[in-house]
Amino acid sequence: MRALLSVYDKTGLEGLARGLVGLGWELVSSGGTSQALAAGGVPHVEVEAVTGAPAMLGGRVKTLHPKIHGGILADRSKDEHLADLAAQGIEAIDLVVCNLYPFMTEPSIETIDIGGPTMVRAAAKNHDHVGVVVDPGEYGGVLDELRRDGALSEATRRRLARAAFAHTAAYDAAIVTWMDGTAEPREALPPTLHLALARTEEKLRYGENPHQQGARYRTVGRRSWWDQVVQHSGLALSYLNLYDAEAAWRLVHDVGDGPAAAIIKHANPCGVAVAADLATAYRLALEGDERSAFGGVVALNRPLDPATAEEMVAGPQADVVIAPSYQAGTIEALVRKRRNTRLLEAPAPGTEALDLRQISGGFLVQEPHHFETTRDSWRVVTKATPTEEQWRDTELAWRVCGHVKSNAIVLVANGQAVGIGAGQQNRVEAGEIAARKAAGRAKGGACASDAFYPFRDGVDAAAGAGVAVVIQPGGGLRDDEIIAAADEHGLAMVLTGERHFLH
Repeated sequence: MRALLSVYDKTGLEGLARGLVGLGWELVSSGGTSQALAAGGVPHVEVEAVTGAPAMLGGRVKTLHPKIHGGILADRSKDEHLADLAAQGIEAIDLVVCNLYPFMTEPSIETIDIGGPTMVRAAAKNHDHVGVVVDPGEYGGVLDELRRDGALSEATRRRLARAAFAHTAAYDAAIVTWMDGTAEPREALPPTLHLALARTEEKLRYGENPHQQGARYRTVGRRSWWDQVVQHSGLALSYLNLYDAEAAWRLVHDVGDGPAAAIIKHANPCGVAVAADLATAYRLALEGDERSAFGGVVALNRPLDPATAEEMVAGPQADVVIAPSYQAGTIEALVRKRRNTRLLEAPAPGTEALDLRQISGGFLVQEPHHFETTRDSWRVVTKATPTEEQWRDTELAWRVCGHVKSNAIVLVANGQAVGIGAGQQNRVEAGEIAARKAAGRAKGGACASDAFYPFRDGVDAAAGAGVAVVIQPGGGLRDDEIIAAADEHGLAMVLTGERHFLH
């Protein structure tokens, strides 16, 4: 039996090689792998001795030779293939162990592997007769099966072949993505997208509902902030826990630099606040809509301190708490009262290049949601102008509104979201819901609308809620009427020129 070993990652190489030699296998190797085996005193044949041709082009060509690929690709069930091998003096290769140049971590032209993927794909194609190993984590299991059974089973060869094709597919996808990202000029939406996703080891309790299976997948070769999350306690996470925690974590990092708390329920915020300290921010976020907060996700942008933990223990049950860290004693305090609550510690969220949403037969793709315009480019179009204190509420209302499902109206006063109307089919009812939840607390604050007001009734409702400022994109046919209505009520109106629908 003959094995070809050609690996960039030398992890476990010597142990695998010695194990194969001990089972009577002949080893063929090249380049750095051959040097590593020689340094370890492991007997092997160099590729050049098999091919009769030296490595060339600075190592770009070593294994691209019929005596290598003929040995890998020969179908041992076909007499004509065996005759070809005999006629050309080619020995069959029964196992290929290969991992590729580190393009995913060191992308460049020179780290684009050619010979490796060619060997891997050849062995995977011929998996009826050849084993292929691309992951050092498989070495122990392969050796155990060879020692036990003398050969790899059909099921094992097929499983390893699938992993090999997935490996080269992800490798090629990474190259295409790199080429798109380094192109000049760069296209926001490239002509093709190539997704290579690997299921993570974490076990989700279920999908969106208990009768649906669910899992998290991550981009091959890349780690996100989710891969650095530490769960300190609580039940296993579910699909919706991750979905809502993502929404909460992004929101709480998008409302400014002060201590902030956000509470999410079904992907919509029901409470958001910014305050002088975290405990106050949490209490104000909770008071925004305490009924809806039960069973939600609480996100904090500061380490959870004892004062905030005390407020949370006295508050309603949360499904998930996510914070950058936990001060001494806070985890224990929460677990004593809320042992099922998932307590997550996480780094700040990262950014994605594209936002994808699956539809039948494909995906809708767009640039991710973000705020492009700032206060410097907004226009005050009314006689009244916001005070500096009102500007703070106005900016917070606009930020929160961008994270609420459309149609969305958000009322903010004194750094607290006091009323959120989310996901309504018309803007008037979204405003009515926000005003009802505010229950008089919006006086002197700000009202944000994620899209323009088509009629003045939305402005009338905002005035009825007691706000002093309305912020909206503008751009409607009746903007003049809307602005006149704001003047009539003595409101300040700010136009951002930027819509923030969210679905």
